[in-house]
Amino acid sequence: MAPARRSVVDESITRTALLDATEALMLEEGYAAVTTRRLAQRAGVNNGLVYYYFGTMDGLFVELFRRGAERSLARLRQVLRSPQPLWALWELTQDFSSNALTMEFIALANHRKAIRAEIGAYSRKFRTLQLEALSDVLTGYGLDPRRWPPASLILVIAAVSRFLHIEDAFDVDIGHAELVAVIEREIRALEGDRRPARDALASPAG
Repeated sequence: MAPARRSVVDESITRTALLDATEALMLEEGYAAVTTRRLAQRAGVNNGLVYYYFGTMDGLFVELFRRGAERSLARLRQVLRSPQPLWALWELTQDFSSNALTMEFIALANHRKAIRAEIGAYSRKFRTLQLEALSDVLTGYGLDPRRWPPASLILVIAAVSRFLHIEDAFDVDIGHAELVAVIEREIRALEGDRRPARDALASPAG
C-alpha cells in the first residue's frame, strides 16, 4: 500500500512552522541557537524535515530572510505612494520592530556567503525602489539634484536611523534627539508638518 502523500496545505503549514521557529530562536537567543534539533523541537516536527524543505541551513536562513524582505518591500511600496513620502519613509526607518532580526542576519552574513549575497541583492532592490519613487519628488520640491543628489538624501535617512538604533542597543543616546530634530526640520521645510495618515491621503502634499 502506497504511503499517504502530504497535502499542499500540510506542507505549507510545516514549512511555515519551521520558518517561524527559526525567527523566534534568532530573536530570543541569536542565530547560533538555530540547530535542526532545536527547530524540530520548537516546530513539533521531525528534524529531517529542515533539510527536506530547505536543503541546507543556508537555504533555511535565505528563505527566512526573503520572507521578511518581501514583506518590507511591500510596505515600502505603500509608504512611497504617500502624499508625504519623505515623512512616511522617515517614519518607516524609525520603526525598529524588525531591526533586531535584521541585525542577526547581518551578523550571520559574516559567516555565510549566501546570506551576505542575499542581503546585498535586496539592499539594492530597496535603494533602487526609493530612488525611482523619490527622485522626481525631490526635484518637484525644488531641490537641485546636482547639489542635493537624491541618492545621498535617501541614504542619509536610512543611515541615520540604522546608526541611532545601533547606539540605542548600547544605551548611548547623546545627540540623538538633536539629530532627529535636524532631520525632521528639513523634511518639514519640504513637506510641511506631518499630517495624520487619514488627512494625508485626503489631500496632496504641500
